[in-house]
Amino acid sequence: MIRVLLADDDPLVRAGLRMLLRGAEGVEVAGEAANGAEVVEAVRRETPDVVLMDIRMPVMDGLAATRALSGEESTRVIVLTTFDEHGLVVEAIRAGAAGYLVKHAAPEEIVDAVRGAARGEPALSAAAARALITHAASGTGDDRRAERARRRLAVLTERERAVADAVADSLSNAEIATRLHLSLGTVKSHLSSALTKLQLDNRVQLALLAHDARPPR
Repeated sequence: MIRVLLADDDPLVRAGLRMLLRGAEGVEVAGEAANGAEVVEAVRRETPDVVLMDIRMPVMDGLAATRALSGEESTRVIVLTTFDEHGLVVEAIRAGAAGYLVKHAAPEEIVDAVRGAARGEPALSAAAARALITHAASGTGDDRRAERARRRLAVLTERERAVADAVADSLSNAEIATRLHLSLGTVKSHLSSALTKLQLDNRVQLALLAHDARPPR
């Protein structure tokens, strides 16, 4: 059973999500929170598998709450918001979110995202995916962020860094195996090791970090 915490300051939104998830097989609502501070407390009390997190909330917003939960290995955060600005998508993924959806997403997309996040898979709406692609293609970023990214990546072995660069190029594990002349199992091993060393939750965060480390185009 996948246990989900609903985090939104609008009780009507929480009620709608509650009804949606109660109709999904293998999913249950573990609790609710109306602000970011309540989210952090509820996660540590209820240990849900997934949090559906709004961004604009009082006391502590969703991005700050996501950062505060970045060390909770058993809980995955999916940002679910009305805002789909490119900057917010990138900031949410950097904060540790495993996914980013807009509230007008189809009900089945939200349920699929919850199930995917529980399996450790990133869940991005089409708009969020485009935002990350645009960010990567722009090659923009400040020198300090690039230097920080390079220092973090320095802990990786040569093969792990090559895998990280391939992930940043949006290659699948099979495509990485072909590019680097490795077995699929070896690619998965290097990817898992890189995520562990860098304390990242998913390959989307790894791709962003690798992009940040690249020189401007």
